[in-house]
Amino acid sequence: MTRVGYPVSVTVKKESVTVSRDEHPRPDTTPEALAALPVLFRKGGVVTAGNSSGINDGAGCVLLASEEAVSQHSLTPLARLLGWSFVGVDPSVMGIGPVPAIRNVLRETGVKLEDVDLVEINEAFAAQTLACAKELGLDRSRLNVNGGAIAMGHPVGASGARIMAHLAHELRRRGLKRGIGSACIGGGQGIALLIETV
Repeated sequence: MTRVGYPVSVTVKKESVTVSRDEHPRPDTTPEALAALPVLFRKGGVVTAGNSSGINDGAGCVLLASEEAVSQHSLTPLARLLGWSFVGVDPSVMGIGPVPAIRNVLRETGVKLEDVDLVEINEAFAAQTLACAKELGLDRSRLNVNGGAIAMGHPVGASGARIMAHLAHELRRRGLKRGIGSACIGGGQGIALLIETV
């Protein structure tokens, strides 16, 4: 996690506090402990606290600027936004929202999924992300390549900024070109953004 800006020092009530690692990873977790967790939502289901994202603290900010503003203010962009899509699906299957959102943004931009190098789908639940990957026919070696929200946590309200910043930095680090960031949203929505490095 040091690539994403750690350590960070802040002053809280006149005392300096240094955060050197994310609060979400639990190094003492074992496969046995995960297997023993109770099933959530419905009897016989597969969703547990161990294959669901944690809700953790976080904040994010992304600056979106026109080409004119980039030039005028001598900014150095990480990526170019090629397109985006918001969709609605039946709320009972809201986790599948990234699928039509991704398909829409690809159709609207004329880009094919095989021409997208990396895909980040916010991983509210492992089953939800796996269902999206299966429905899209997505090569999972390009999906959430450093782990998703289950690994890093889900700072509600900041997840979109985290996903897009992480995606832009990872594309650049690997020398790749295009990426899609996507998420399901409670109530039956889906969102997808397509970016390319500059």
